[in-house]
Amino acid sequence: MTRNNLTARPGTVYLVGAGPGDPKLLTIAGLEALRRAEVLVFDALANPVLLDLAPPRALRIDAGKRAKQHTLTQDQTQQLLAEHALAGRTVVRLKGGDPYVFGRGSEEAIYLHERGVPVVVIPGITAAIAAPAYAGIPVTHRQIATTCTLVTGHEDPTKDEGQVEFGPLAQLAKRGGTLCFYMGMSRLNAIAAGLMGEGLSGDTPAAVIQWGTRDKQRCVRGSLSRLHDKATAGGLGAPAIIIVGQVAGIDDAALNWFMRRPLFGRTIVVTRTRQQASELRERLEALGAHVIETPTIALEQPTSEQWAGVLDAVRNVRDYAWLILTSINGVEGLRRALAELKVDARALAGVKIAAIGEATAAAMREQLGIKADLVPTAFVAESLAGELLAQHDLKGQRVLMLRADIARPALVELLTKAGAMVEDRTIYRTVVPPPEGVSDELMEAMTNRRVDWITFTSSSTAKNLVEMLGPRKNWLTGVKTASIGPITSATLRELGLDVTMEAERHDMDGLVAGLLKAVEGGGN
Repeated sequence: MTRNNLTARPGTVYLVGAGPGDPKLLTIAGLEALRRAEVLVFDALANPVLLDLAPPRALRIDAGKRAKQHTLTQDQTQQLLAEHALAGRTVVRLKGGDPYVFGRGSEEAIYLHERGVPVVVIPGITAAIAAPAYAGIPVTHRQIATTCTLVTGHEDPTKDEGQVEFGPLAQLAKRGGTLCFYMGMSRLNAIAAGLMGEGLSGDTPAAVIQWGTRDKQRCVRGSLSRLHDKATAGGLGAPAIIIVGQVAGIDDAALNWFMRRPLFGRTIVVTRTRQQASELRERLEALGAHVIETPTIALEQPTSEQWAGVLDAVRNVRDYAWLILTSINGVEGLRRALAELKVDARALAGVKIAAIGEATAAAMREQLGIKADLVPTAFVAESLAGELLAQHDLKGQRVLMLRADIARPALVELLTKAGAMVEDRTIYRTVVPPPEGVSDELMEAMTNRRVDWITFTSSSTAKNLVEMLGPRKNWLTGVKTASIGPITSATLRELGLDVTMEAERHDMDGLVAGLLKAVEGGGN
């Protein structure tokens, strides 16, 4: 990222509002700026997930300000922004919420302008709007609240006197206005006392929303006079938004969609490969779960000898009656082999293809543009063998299988017993990640017994997690397990683990449906 400082034109600094916490609330303009960033300077309240949207080579600088603890002072942050921009780099200043709503974005913009640095401001959704919406509280309502006032609960410490005048605020609330206090948890008692001292009734509805829009969001409601006690009893603290006004008393039966999602409040561990975890993670998060990704399988390319065997088989694929693919990874490997041989899916003409699982069949359609000739009703090797043999005479027929190095031998044995000549080629390898692959987040959650479910999508995910945990295997005691099918369930039992739920349909749809059924049936 070095530039010629003498000739480079100043780079642009983008002041980007990261939104209130839910990474999907980032604007499209904010996403585009992150993707161009050469330097990313981020705040404490910006969701860490957003940091991965910047290019891998971008320099990432933590400028977070937390209560009584600053990684960088405001002066240091502004100097860094100017230095990198004047060196010709594209800089993104990622700020929680909106840059101009109690975010000191205007101070940074003025500082940069005075030094000849171009600035672009990209607004973000502010917490006072989003957090109540995710807690079932509209900040305005045509019949009861026609104004909304944003107030800082943490004033400039350099000022001799407080700038917040509770008199006008109390009058606004009396007339049906909504008051939204930022950064006020340490002064919650003083805020309530100040408003009531100016004549606002202690019975006025109020609420505290902590970690608004995130999967760990919590909310308490109560009268203004009792709000501090209820928040303390509930263990709520910063960061939080305080809402005062009649809207906080609206029955949330119809409005609290976020915290009423079926998996809200549950922590679920996903053990798939890093390449495959995102689909399951996104589906569980959409249902409200807090998901911890802990990949227990790492995918690696086959050895040069194994790959040469794959290329030879694919080159002569028309010599086989059937080609069997058992996973999405096998489809990806086949696509790479065809590309290396400088041919496309037309090279597979005349060969029947069987796929284990709808996901594998879908990958074939998406990546190769071809439809599987056979997808078994149950997504296990035995089912594929049974249906294949029931419909076709494979005696003397050549069958090519492209799959993982650790795949179970059952399919090969059943087809061979029926007279087929099976060639089993390793198209990708699986290895166990090192023990340090167990994330700090998982260790902390397991230590504090905060994990509700662990999902297992294959026997290897179960075996590998136990191996990665080593002497910490006892952490799994009492944690509910979700198995994708009978083979995985059998492995879990062999490892001494109980199977809480086994999917009726042995794929991602079945796994998610089984989890929902178990939770809704009282399985937490």
